Amino acid sequence: MKIVIDAREYPTSTGRYIRKLLEYLEKIDANSSRQYVVLLKSKDLGDYQPKAKNFEKVAADFKEFSFSEQFGFLRLIRNLKPDLVHFALVQQPTLYHRPVVTTLQDFTTLRFNNPSKNIFVFKFKQLVYFFVNIVASVKSKQLITPSQFVKKDAIRLLRANPSKITVTLESADKITAPATEVATLKGVRFLMYVGRSLPHKNLERLIDAFSILKENDPDLQLVLVGKKDALMERHILYAEAQSVRDVVATGYVSEGQLRWLYENTACYCFPSLSEGFGLPSLEAMMHGAPVASSDATCLPEINGNATHYFDPLDVSDMAEKINEVLTDELLRKELVKKGFEQVKKYSWQRMAKQTLEVYRSALKN
Repeated sequence: MKIVIDAREYPTSTGRYIRKLLEYLEKIDANSSRQYVVLLKSKDLGDYQPKAKNFEKVAADFKEFSFSEQFGFLRLIRNLKPDLVHFALVQQPTLYHRPVVTTLQDFTTLRFNNPSKNIFVFKFKQLVYFFVNIVASVKSKQLITPSQFVKKDAIRLLRANPSKITVTLESADKITAPATEVATLKGVRFLMYVGRSLPHKNLERLIDAFSILKENDPDLQLVLVGKKDALMERHILYAEAQSVRDVVATGYVSEGQLRWLYENTACYCFPSLSEGFGLPSLEAMMHGAPVASSDATCLPEINGNATHYFDPLDVSDMAEKINEVLTDELLRKELVKKGFEQVKKYSWQRMAKQTLEVYRSALKN
């Protein structure tokens, strides 16, 4: 029995799902008769070293949502003669019609435009993305989503068959690297956000809420951790245009620095308008940070009662709820305590076991 896993997004932030799936599949299925072939881009082949003898890796240099993916990647997969292919993200050759499992991570791309891209090109890409999702939902033997919210979205947007959708909750990881102080933030009281600065992350409203908080807490800083790209620069320029001081973009930080930031932030803020799972808030909880979060999409489902929620479209409400976390010591302690309990509900190993059951189901049908 041969199972092919598409891991072309292995090194990305989205690829953490793939990395953890492979790590735990190797642990729980190392001695089975199943053979796994992991497809990676050539530049990433060195980053994945199979630890189980029934796992191997193969180069697959095909760009996502490209003609080469539709034809060259299709030819590669056919030549491998798999019994099952798991596309860990929705992008895949639409003409491949042997047994397939597809993970639908979320539908944020369909909801929001990207102001850093040409609007006409982006709208065309949205149409292509929607088409690929529709095709994947129809031809896949089984579908996987990371939350009940995404499952409901798949049923509503794609008319996907509910009986073939399995929710496999993801998890968070404790950073094992020693905490490394960020010198410029030593002794500073700061709010924190980690992730991309895409439009749906709602950072402009977070900056506006921070501006309100600064009126009574002038020494407070807002730390934005993530890639320094055109979108992040757009947000820094927005803060400057609004005369909002002390908005700090760190760019990438080391694992040790990220741990230190989580452990020392006055409040982890997650203002997102759309998530499929919302991993950063769980990471913050795992490291003892009190969390104030949007109540949009899947976040209440994933964070439970371990988060102080706000309306992400209401700047005043956002500022008020973050301020309550900053000033109410009992609330802070309660959020930290509940956060430690909430993260115990999630397990990458359980996710991998559930995925293996999905494979078995797909191969039976």
